[in-house]
Amino acid sequence: MVVRILGSAAGGGFPQWNCNCRVCTAARNGHGQALPRTQSSIAVRAEAGPWYLVNASPDLRQQLAELPHERTDGLRVTPVAGIVLTDAEIDHTAGLLLMRESSVPLRVYSSEAVRRALTDHYPVLTMLDRYCGVEWSRLDPGERILLDDVLEVEAFSAGGDPPLYMDGAGAETGVTASGLTIHDGETGGVLTYAPALEAIDDEITERLRASDYVAIDGTFWSADELVSLGLAERDAYAMGHVPLTGPAGSLATLQELPGKAILLHVNNTNPILLDDSEERALVAASGVEVAYDGMEIRL
Repeated sequence: MVVRILGSAAGGGFPQWNCNCRVCTAARNGHGQALPRTQSSIAVRAEAGPWYLVNASPDLRQQLAELPHERTDGLRVTPVAGIVLTDAEIDHTAGLLLMRESSVPLRVYSSEAVRRALTDHYPVLTMLDRYCGVEWSRLDPGERILLDDVLEVEAFSAGGDPPLYMDGAGAETGVTASGLTIHDGETGGVLTYAPALEAIDDEITERLRASDYVAIDGTFWSADELVSLGLAERDAYAMGHVPLTGPAGSLATLQELPGKAILLHVNNTNPILLDDSEERALVAASGVEVAYDGMEIRL
């Protein structure tokens, strides 16, 4: 299995266009040794198979341009065989609209709740169906699908709130985030991917321990990160993201895993984005890495 990190930042990318926090300011001014990052998405494929996107960020055009693939002589080249969605957030679905020029219907996999959100509330799938067509397949938590007879994708519940655009209707439809565990039937490699994770309980911990590689929510350093900056009224947990530090922080669990762990979906306010920060040093000392755009993993 080949995994490529297309985008490693949370919504807004890094540095965020309208943010003057110390992390974005350091990056914008060339201090802090900070790599720019696009919004969260990955691509996966079997060793000899086509790419599948996991989420489609608003930065998808740039990400696809940098995705290595075999080109043909056709006038329209489609490097992506399908898209798996972990939630219905704009940051993970707006890029679907950039694929409307596809010469074949888009194969989309998601939970039923996500499909309803993207049909009834933010009608991305409805719009795409009128351009290139959509072939949707259900992937609810607890269910599995097989991609190209090699990659088995299992969805699991990752919790969190419904998208804000649903204006309270999400509670009735059960729209939350999913994580994915991907098994390569040829190599035996196992990846668990969860860009949004509400908490790490015993069941999640066992799933992570059974994985060779974990690519996981690194959105916030602390629970009150945005609140302390005056940028939000809700803390990380209320937003559906377990912070890295604190009594129930994820870093303590991640550093004990037998496999490799990387952090992605990192918010622009998180100081681990600065290579020379104290927080980045603590992450490195724990044996955990911070993902970057273009990073490639082979399992």
